[in-house]
Amino acid sequence: MSNPARERMDILGIPVDRVTMESALAIFDELLAADGCHMIVTPNSEIVSNATKNPQLAELIRSADLVIPDGIGLVKASALLGQPLTERVTGIDFSFNALKKLAAEGKSAYLLGSKPGIAEEAAKKLAEQIPGLIIAGTRNGYFKEEDERAIVEDINGSGASFLLVALGSPKQELFIEKYKNSLPSVKAAIGVGGSLDVWSGTLQRAPRFYQDHGLEWLYRLLQEPSRIGRMAEIPRFLIKVCVSRRKNANR
Repeated sequence: MSNPARERMDILGIPVDRVTMESALAIFDELLAADGCHMIVTPNSEIVSNATKNPQLAELIRSADLVIPDGIGLVKASALLGQPLTERVTGIDFSFNALKKLAAEGKSAYLLGSKPGIAEEAAKKLAEQIPGLIIAGTRNGYFKEEDERAIVEDINGSGASFLLVALGSPKQELFIEKYKNSLPSVKAAIGVGGSLDVWSGTLQRAPRFYQDHGLEWLYRLLQEPSRIGRMAEIPRFLIKVCVSRRKNANR
């Protein structure tokens, strides 16, 4: 499927769709109605930085049918580049709203990833929050490469239209890219990182104040100080953007 007409901007050579939650969900509707399995990617500054060093990941994002600006770093970067994104659209909120649309249309989802028992608990909690939601299947993320074909068969057997993969980036995106042509019933697939842990109640999401002010990274850091190395990627990323802008201005 060719990408529906919309505006896409470039951040360090990586495309990002300038979408709102409403327009992103409208594109999701189009993907559900189209033939084939379509990839949705939700990059943050860390993923974009990794993509600048990983040609395979970069190409994967470029080929995605929808690239949602998940991280606050991307919003800041777009402003620095003079092309401000309309808003930050978090992957977890987009996925939850997409599941609500799925329920309204009588279609089903499959949850893949996280530790044993997490996907099942997330399915239970989601069904309680979204009336009519059908979770057609679940599978934890602890598997070997030789298990993947059986997992694909299980997804196909479930008849799910929407596949949510929580294996961490870039493993989740690479899994989708590898098997999207082997998933005839799946219309859209998305990498959801730690969303299953939040939906299951295993991990607490940042309070609304932190979400509204783009400080979820700070709340996560307070919970897990060991992540400080990864969190330092945000300022490094913004420095890269500033350097890139200066180089382009001098050309």
